[in-house]
Parts: sequence; C-alpha cells; structure tokens
Amino acid sequence: MRETWRWFGSLDALTLPEIAQTGAAGIVTALHEIPYGEVWSAEAIAARNAQITDAGFTWDVVESLPIHEAIKRGEGDLSGLFANYRQSMANLATNGVRTICYNFMPLLDWTRTDLAHPLPRGGTCLRFEAAKMAAFEVHMVKRAGAEDTYSAEVLAAARSWFEGATEAQHAELLAAVMSGLPGAYDRYDIRKLRSALRAYDGLSRADLRANLKRFLEEVIPTAQDLGMAMGIHPDDPPRDILGLPRIVSDADDIAWLLDAVDTPENGLTLCTGSLGANPANDLPNIVRRFGDRIPFAHLRNVAKDPDGSFQEAAHLEGDTDMVAVIDELLKAESRRDTVIPFRPDHGHDLLSDTGRQTHPGYPLIGRLRGLAELRGVIAARG
Repeated sequence: MRETWRWFGSLDALTLPEIAQTGAAGIVTALHEIPYGEVWSAEAIAARNAQITDAGFTWDVVESLPIHEAIKRGEGDLSGLFANYRQSMANLATNGVRTICYNFMPLLDWTRTDLAHPLPRGGTCLRFEAAKMAAFEVHMVKRAGAEDTYSAEVLAAARSWFEGATEAQHAELLAAVMSGLPGAYDRYDIRKLRSALRAYDGLSRADLRANLKRFLEEVIPTAQDLGMAMGIHPDDPPRDILGLPRIVSDADDIAWLLDAVDTPENGLTLCTGSLGANPANDLPNIVRRFGDRIPFAHLRNVAKDPDGSFQEAAHLEGDTDMVAVIDELLKAESRRDTVIPFRPDHGHDLLSDTGRQTHPGYPLIGRLRGLAELRGVIAARG
C-alpha cells in the first residue's frame, strides 16, 4: 500500500515541506479554487503537478474532481457540464494523474455537529451528535417532516439542548454543519440554507440513483479510454441529512453502484470512517467483497453511540477492526498485482495542531499519529 497525504494547495495551512517530514510519498489534492462545472485546464493542472513533484512527491489521486449540483439534481441541459468533466479528466490524464475520487452527496459533502469535541486525555476530534443535528433540523432550520427522522428520545434531547443553548452555541452549530459545504467556500445562514434546500424538493432516492447512473454512463467510457480509475466516496454520515437522500451508505448501495456500469474503471473509494458509522456495515467483509474495485482508500476509525451519534476515534481504536481491513486490502493488492494508495483521514487535533487553522479533520500531528499507526500495521501484515 502506498502512503499519501491530503493537501489543499494554497488553501492549506500546512506546507509541502512539512508534509514531507511525515514520510508520505504521494499527494492527494485538487484544484479547489476552480468553480464547480468549469474545465480544469491542462496548464493549471501542470502548475499544481510541478509544485508537488518539485517538493519530492507524486500527485497520486485527485480528491475531488467535483460534480456540479445540477448533475446531482438531473436539472436542465447537462451536456456542457458532462463535456467539461470529460475534458478535465483528459487534462488530468495528460499530466499523468489517473485516479479520481469524487462523491455524489447532495449539497453537503460531509456533516458534523462539533469540530472540536474534547477528548479525555487532551486534544479534540470531529463529532456528529444526533441530538444536536435534530435540534438543527427541527428547531433552527424548521424543516418540514424532520421530526419523523429521529426517535422520541433524540427529539427530547434535541429540544433540551436547543432551549438551553445560547445564541453563540446555535451559531457554532450552524458553522459546524456549514463546514461540510464544498468549494472555497460558500456558507449559508439559516435563511439561505432553507432556500438552498428548496432546490432539492422532491428529489427521491430513486431520482438520485438515476442521476448517478447517468453520470457514470457519461464519464466512465472516457475513463476507460484514458486508463483512469473513478472511485466514489461513500456518504458521510451514511444516512439521509436535511431531507436529502444518500445512496452510497452500505454494501447493497455499493453493489448497485458497481453493477450500474460494470467495469473496473467504475470503483469505490473505501472510506472506513464513513462506512464505519453505519452499524450494519462489516468493513472487512466489504473489502473482501469489493476489493477488486477499490482504487483508493481513506483509513480512519469512528466510535458509535446507540442513538446514531459517532465521533472520530484514533485510527486503531473505535469500532472498526482496522487490522482486518488492512489484511483484506493487502489481499486485494496481491490478487490484482497492484498497489492501492491510502491516506490517514480525519486525525485528532493534538499538541501543536491547536490554533493552526487547518481544515477540520486535517491537522498535522493527529494525522501523523494515524499514519504511523497504519504504517506499523501494514509493515507487520505485509
């Protein structure tokens, strides 16, 4: 397995020389500054690639070549957006970048309610608190039907939190949820969020699946021609959010996705944290079943609560058997005679991470701890 590190380019508080000290060999990045739907020019890609190679790395994976929301909604004439996406793929391939991670989550890329949840021995982590999410949906956004998606116990806890919280705490919750918006970076207040959600009114799970299948049919033939691998990122968290359907949350969803366009170029980015937040998911079995279609892996761990809450755990702690997952990835590598790039994901903020203003979940020390732990497991099992 090949060690990589996610870097946000000019938007990142961390530098490539710092990342070099982690020992990672490859970089996972994107041209985050380019608006969704526009072509990534060969020149812009080459400039980013030169930064990476000049620092002693290779650009191993694009994360992400984002999909315009109109494609997810299946809205209007999409031919231009599909053409732009295919051109960006071709320009990446020209520069030697041939693995693309992307997601098909409507509106929000990921959702957390706490960006700095305190840990027992110091440091902080990302957390999704079911009661706070319910308070956000029911009492702050006032989304119609939101009450039907939570248990009576969670709704009672949500009301208690909302009524006891200060305006500053309400604003902090809004900021945490808005951190999952993609790009560089629009943020909504409650009124604008309600307006944004209206664009998805009536979008069903079946609709979103149909729109994803259409996207795959438009771009996977190009991936085949270019020798590229596409790996969809699972939903984070693996449940409907704000009334928006999620369709890559469990093994059945993955099987549907891979069968929709049944070719090796249509693959899964294995995210053990996203899939691990669903109690029904057996991560080692998912890798065993789908390992031949995994071009890229995010390795992280979560600790789940019975009410649907979860938080980022240390990489070798939490509810997922990371050693068993790595065993299955190594077996998949051997079967395919290939090397799967992976990156440590969503580390804790530890020690000098505090105050560095890195992207939520992407500190230096916390991810370095995770990479060291994963490196040890791979060395022992490989």
